[in-house]
Amino acid sequence: MSYHLHTKRGYSFPGVSSAMQKAIRRGDAKLAGYWALELWASGFGSYVWRRLLTVSAEDCWGILTAEVKALHDSYIEINRNTPAKSPKGRIFVSKAVILLCLAKKSRDPDHLQNFVYDQQAGLDAQTLIDELAESSDYVPIPDYAYDCHTPQGRAMGKTKAEFFKAEQEALNPFIPGLFDNLIDS
Repeated sequence: MSYHLHTKRGYSFPGVSSAMQKAIRRGDAKLAGYWALELWASGFGSYVWRRLLTVSAEDCWGILTAEVKALHDSYIEINRNTPAKSPKGRIFVSKAVILLCLAKKSRDPDHLQNFVYDQQAGLDAQTLIDELAESSDYVPIPDYAYDCHTPQGRAMGKTKAEFFKAEQEALNPFIPGLFDNLIDS
C-alpha cells in the first residue's frame, strides 16, 4: 500500500508542490503564493524553503538565490524561540514567492545539466488528479502542474521533452538563455 501526502485542505502534496513552482515560472504571484502558503500551513515549511531555493537556481535569472536565502535566514531567526508546531514569519515565504515571480526567468541551469551534460530529454510522464472538495475555498490545481515530475503526470504519459518545451514557453518574464536553441519548438 502506498502512502500519499496531502495538505490541510486535502490537496495532493506533489500536485501542490508542482503547481507552486509552475506558477512561479509563469509569474503568477497570486497562485504561486496560494500554493506556497498551503504547503506552509500544512506543516511543510522546511520543504517550501528548499523548493523556493531550488526554484531560484533552476528558473530565475541572476543572483536571486542570495535574496531567497536571506529571507529564509530571517524566517529562521523569527522562529528561533517559537515552538515548531506554531511557526511564525510566513511573510518571508510570501516575499520570496513574489520576488521569484517578478524575476526574469531563464532555465539555463536546468538546461545545462540536462541537455549539455546529461543529454537526457524525453524520459518520463504524469496525470491529472480528481477534483477534491466542493467548498468555496477550493482552488483547482492547474493542468500544467502535472508533468513528468509528478505521479499524476507520469500516469498521463507526460514526457520530459514535453516538460522542457512547455516550461520554456511559459517563462514570464522571459530573458533569452544560452541554451534556448536546444529546446524543440
